[in-house]
Amino acid sequence: MNLVVVSNRVSRGKPNEPMTGGLAAALLPIVEKSGAIWVGSSGRVRDGNQKEPFAEVEALGAGALAMLDLPAAHYGGYYEGFANSALWPALHSRADLIRATQEDYLSYREVNAFMARALLRFRKTDSAFWIQDYHFLALGAELRDLGVTEPIGFFLHTPWPSRSVIGGVPHHRELIEAMLAYDLIGFQTDEDCENFLSYAQSDLGLVVHGGVVVSRYGRTRAAVFPIGIDPGQFAQLAAKASTHPDVSRLRRSLNGEKLAIGVDRLDYSKGLINRIKAFDRMWTLHPSLARTASLLQIATPSRGAIEAYGNLQSEVARLVSDVNGTHGEVDWTPIRYLNKGYGQAVLAGLYRTAQVGVVTPLQDGMNLVAKEYVAAQNPVDPGVLVLSKFAGAANELDTALLVNPHDIDSMARTIAIALSMPLTERRMRWEAMMAKLRGHTIQQWFADFTDALRECQLDREELAPVVTEPALWPVRSATNGGARYH
Repeated sequence: MNLVVVSNRVSRGKPNEPMTGGLAAALLPIVEKSGAIWVGSSGRVRDGNQKEPFAEVEALGAGALAMLDLPAAHYGGYYEGFANSALWPALHSRADLIRATQEDYLSYREVNAFMARALLRFRKTDSAFWIQDYHFLALGAELRDLGVTEPIGFFLHTPWPSRSVIGGVPHHRELIEAMLAYDLIGFQTDEDCENFLSYAQSDLGLVVHGGVVVSRYGRTRAAVFPIGIDPGQFAQLAAKASTHPDVSRLRRSLNGEKLAIGVDRLDYSKGLINRIKAFDRMWTLHPSLARTASLLQIATPSRGAIEAYGNLQSEVARLVSDVNGTHGEVDWTPIRYLNKGYGQAVLAGLYRTAQVGVVTPLQDGMNLVAKEYVAAQNPVDPGVLVLSKFAGAANELDTALLVNPHDIDSMARTIAIALSMPLTERRMRWEAMMAKLRGHTIQQWFADFTDALRECQLDREELAPVVTEPALWPVRSATNGGARYH
């Protein structure tokens, strides 16, 4: 199988460069070792029609990276507009934050169509396409419209919400019908998969049996493939990072006090406000922890042009300042708050230094930070993971201290428990979590998905199309800005 992996952005992923998200960290080793081609945006845009999409290709181990300049006229509406102001809040069950215009939707569809045209240059007789994440829900349908008959799979890294929430997204029906052009749709958790199948059956009125949806495209299988990491490699990074200057300075600065760490993109789904309030409450309920336990919160800014993100950045900064002003001393800062990213190697060392990892999103597809924190620990003296029960990782890491991120007092008490947990219990919990990580690695995720995609294609070839109908979206004339979709 000649695999073409597609995502919104491509990361070159040098070890000391900051990663913008879990998807990049997950895909890089796969591409490097499997020989896949990873196609995505270069981060640049171009004016003009771009009838022939331009791709810059470079080698990455056995594989390759192909970076496209996306059309300037549509990028803003596609990325900041529909993808991150309509789909992202809906997928994280924040229907109150959904914002989208008709123009945003048209731009989203145009970029999906543009990417489909670009992918044709990488198509071979034995190709398979693996599309990643919510930026490209309609890409499979666009590829089918261009005559692609090869296997096309899709994996969603975010949660998939209930029918009522996804129903708040403009054009939700068209988008989900378009998703059924995929042979295989992968989700992080059983709940995500069940929510999707429920929509297909109840809202689209389609036949659903055994995780297979029958539509005008044929058969689409929906299944669960929880994403993992390479725990052995991450443990090695953590052990080596002890001598890194950033890690050494942090350790020296602690003066024997215990450290909790949080590492997140600055996003409303990550629960940063509630987390900081929980630490505030902890120091109030347990004044003995003042000067003996602090928080290092790394929060990398993103999507600053979107109002909800700008407001969040201001609110988090104000809250950190208030908490430090209340509990701090002239020689002690309760919360060290950093708005910059770190490479995987440094992060591994920071995780290993911290006695508590705090991963408390309000909603998250998986959250690889939780898995990385566990893998980075010293087996002789491991730290404790405090984990939101609303992160996909909680389904596997069930010996973490699971919390409800909306219950501030309970979170405060749980963090205090984590800071004082005896070594025997810490080891027991850590060993159980490491066993889960070793059994569900990133390599296993890749193999499971690609094997399932091959099986789906064999099923497709054995069965004739269920219904032959026209394309889902009537083609418009070139007027109205060239938009193709209603």
